Amino acid sequence: MGFDTSRSNVAYNDLVIVFMGHDSMLPVTVKQGEITQTKFGALKHGELVGHEFGAKFNCTKGWVYILQPTPELWTTTLPHRTQILYAPDIAMITFQLELKPGSVVCESGTGSGSLSHAIIRTVAPTGHLHTVEFNQDRYEKAGVEFENHGLSKNVTIYHRDVINDGFPVENAADAVFLDIPRPDEALPQAAKALKSSGGRICSFSPCIEQTQRFCALLRRPGSGFRDVETIEIVRKSHNVKRVNIPVADIGLGNPEVKQHVLSDKGPLNYAYETGDDLAIGHVIVRTNQEAGKPCKPPKRQKVENVDSQESNSEASGNVQQKKGPEDKGYTAPSATKFGYSFRTCIAPKEIYGHTGYLTFASYCPEVCLDLDWCQ
Repeated sequence: MGFDTSRSNVAYNDLVIVFMGHDSMLPVTVKQGEITQTKFGALKHGELVGHEFGAKFNCTKGWVYILQPTPELWTTTLPHRTQILYAPDIAMITFQLELKPGSVVCESGTGSGSLSHAIIRTVAPTGHLHTVEFNQDRYEKAGVEFENHGLSKNVTIYHRDVINDGFPVENAADAVFLDIPRPDEALPQAAKALKSSGGRICSFSPCIEQTQRFCALLRRPGSGFRDVETIEIVRKSHNVKRVNIPVADIGLGNPEVKQHVLSDKGPLNYAYETGDDLAIGHVIVRTNQEAGKPCKPPKRQKVENVDSQESNSEASGNVQQKKGPEDKGYTAPSATKFGYSFRTCIAPKEIYGHTGYLTFASYCPEVCLDLDWCQ
């Protein structure tokens, strides 16, 4: 089974993804008589055959999931021959290049094939990817992977220098992607590869100086390109946590104030505190059963939203507590501490993940005066 097919159960010669955790996955080709060692013990290939994709598989020291391969899973598990593009950049590239089934794409810089797999999946079944790789070793290994993954009918890989030799097709591509050290020098070849009706181009560069030169060339009069835009994708993970903050002291130490707060005309709604089960955006009142001794939270709670006009109107009258089999009638609590509960997203102090700059532009040949304008 390759990337272009789907099946319910594992068979011999299938490429599967062994999932041991979100940060621990392993690509395995199922071969008769072979064994793969994982951190959860030995994985016997013969026992995988017939196993349903997505279900647990018991190893000698634990269990794993056996998953069908996808471009996203392949990106996280592939052997790195070069620095690769990851899902955030790939998603922006396929969106901005307006790729769809039937699109023809030219790619320069096949590398490890991370983006190539995603492009093929997007343009299949009738589209085609023409990808160019300068390095002989990477060209041969990528070609073998495309063949083994069942993608050969939607991709052709070439061993050539795109700057000197150009792309293998002319006036045929809907989009061109450049991932090379000098993208500005390959711009005339990219323009020749794009359809005469127009198309989109993208360049990926890790350095801002390369991006500046490329943008300056795109904006040059007569280039045929317009709508130049550069984007940097930085992945930012937020930690969601619960925060309890105190409400201003309203004098609960005074018996008269406390009595007024807990009376029928009390100005605040209250809720029994039940840990993380308490609704967000509610005032919390902790209570005492005996003087100086905090009580355990009851199993049932009364929650009223302080932001709701309806609950505010109810708060001005009697607040009746609900009764149930585990709650045989609690009297109004004596307030000792008020707090406000909410959830917030906290960004890390340091943000990692810069891979490079994506520059996009639209090709409009009707305004292009000379394809040799930048030479």
